[in-house]
Amino acid sequence: MMEEKLRQLREASLQAIRDAGALDALDAVRVKYLGKKGELTAVLKQMGGLSAEERPKMGQLANAIREELTAALEDGKRRLSEKALEMRLAAEREDVTIPGKPVTLGRPHPLNRVISEFSEIAIGMGFTIAEGPEVELSSYNFDKLNTPDGHPARDRQDTFYFTDDDSVLLRTQTSPVQIHVMENYPLPIRIIAPGRVYRKDEVDATHSPMFHQIEGLVIDEGITFGDLKGTLNELVHRLYGSDLKTRFRPHHFPFTEPSCEMDVECFKCHGAGCPVCKGEGWVELLGGGMVHPKVLEGCGIDTEKYSGFAFGFGSDRLAMFRFNISDLRLLFENDVRFLEQF
Repeated sequence: MMEEKLRQLREASLQAIRDAGALDALDAVRVKYLGKKGELTAVLKQMGGLSAEERPKMGQLANAIREELTAALEDGKRRLSEKALEMRLAAEREDVTIPGKPVTLGRPHPLNRVISEFSEIAIGMGFTIAEGPEVELSSYNFDKLNTPDGHPARDRQDTFYFTDDDSVLLRTQTSPVQIHVMENYPLPIRIIAPGRVYRKDEVDATHSPMFHQIEGLVIDEGITFGDLKGTLNELVHRLYGSDLKTRFRPHHFPFTEPSCEMDVECFKCHGAGCPVCKGEGWVELLGGGMVHPKVLEGCGIDTEKYSGFAFGFGSDRLAMFRFNISDLRLLFENDVRFLEQF
């Protein structure tokens, strides 16, 4: 009687395993037949009523059925897992024949383009690139550049100070990089230093409270003003073309002596006079000069042996000339219709 029940249980459980269509259904079959309260356990509880001769025989049969069902459940689990994976792969398959979505690529900002072009030209002429902090100490922004207390450049109306004693500020020029370089670089020195600077300028077609400069510095034996003039002419001619007209005017900067400003012919009116050049036909491009002996000595450089020149470009104006832009504000308004032209 018990043997018949075990064989019937075997056939029914194997059929249930074959019919299970999912892993959760298969697990339900396992619990129904092999669980602690399953049908196989219920049949085995009746072994107490068997004779001593029948009990070992039924025990062996029950164990064989348990092992067979366990193996069948493992096979079913593997089969259903593979089926589930195939269904998932089929559902997630990409149709590679469908045209891809076009990706819109950005492009460099015109200002960054000019800085990159200028940097490549300068590197080709033997310069390296140096960087410095935008939040600077007054000692580096003014004192070590021979700009004493009381100088108009240090006025609170022109400079963004962080502290009441005016000791920390947003740098007003990239010239402090010169000091950092002279204090830390070995001689000779040939560097350019692109970066942002800050002044309390009113916004107009050629001014902004935040703008960009490219500082240049050369320190070596036998450097003259002629080297400065030749270097600057070569830089702007490589950037704008050899037919660009330039002129040098005497000027005064505390950290250079002698000093000069360099103008280029107005790109808008070509010297005739217009609002961009304020009717003069020329636009100021940079200031420069021979590094003041006090600046060199303050950085521990022997002025009997070494001399040098420095210059500072307005990168924003370089971009205006390079791309024939008449209003500086267009560079910072983030109008895609304007920027996508470049």
